[in-house]
Amino acid sequence: MPSLNDSLLIVTDLDGSLLDHHTYSWQPAQPWLDKLIQHQLPIVICSSKTASEIIVLQQQLNLSGMPFISENGALAQIDLSDFPQPLRRYGGADYASICYTLAHLRQQHGYKFTGFADVTANEVAQWTGLAPGDAANARLRQASESLIWRDSQSNFQQFCQHLTLAGLMITQGGRFWSVMGQESGKGTALRWLLANYPTHREGQRITLGLGDGPNDTGMLEVVDYAIVIKGHSKKPVQLNRNDDQQVYHTAAQGPLGWSEGLDFFLSE
Repeated sequence: MPSLNDSLLIVTDLDGSLLDHHTYSWQPAQPWLDKLIQHQLPIVICSSKTASEIIVLQQQLNLSGMPFISENGALAQIDLSDFPQPLRRYGGADYASICYTLAHLRQQHGYKFTGFADVTANEVAQWTGLAPGDAANARLRQASESLIWRDSQSNFQQFCQHLTLAGLMITQGGRFWSVMGQESGKGTALRWLLANYPTHREGQRITLGLGDGPNDTGMLEVVDYAIVIKGHSKKPVQLNRNDDQQVYHTAAQGPLGWSEGLDFFLSE
């Protein structure tokens, strides 16, 4: 088992994991956050949220300057002290081109869906329960589009095929589907981040990931230790790894489950 004295890097999803699915509170996880920060262990947010949303949360969580992965892996960012500009990786398509492709598919094939580009910040706030300012940040997308599918399952399969032909992919989050470039995904983005993020401790870095949804699967397959938090999605998280002793499924949801998983794996 790893310990707090190891060269650890924590990778965490937000909604339904570190943050409560309904209230967005992280208070049950605060004791563990304080402990990780005290041991100067990097905490990498890996979320469907936008960079604008994550940077605000980093300030609130006392994690400013930490690397992060946003928009389900469509964007990854590392702030390096030796460089004036952050190091960024994009997942193969920008927001304008994604929205153009989606509008074309809807017009040509009559698909029924509603994306963030189709509505106002107030409507996003109604969908998510976010405050209006936070909902506005959720619409500041750079490399993916979040949408609600309002059509049949058979049409969804055709929609996915058309996205693939257009060089895009789709993944399911806690509330929305995310459309992004085919070089995206939390697992792909995390591999890039680990290859480019410098370590300041001796020895090999040990990674521990926490997530609750199908879109966290890639990330949870990359890390050394995976905590699958009990989620709200009807589709369970199914990992393709053979090291059951390094995977823990929590009984609790949200930040309570987040803390439960760290209690299981980490010791002083």
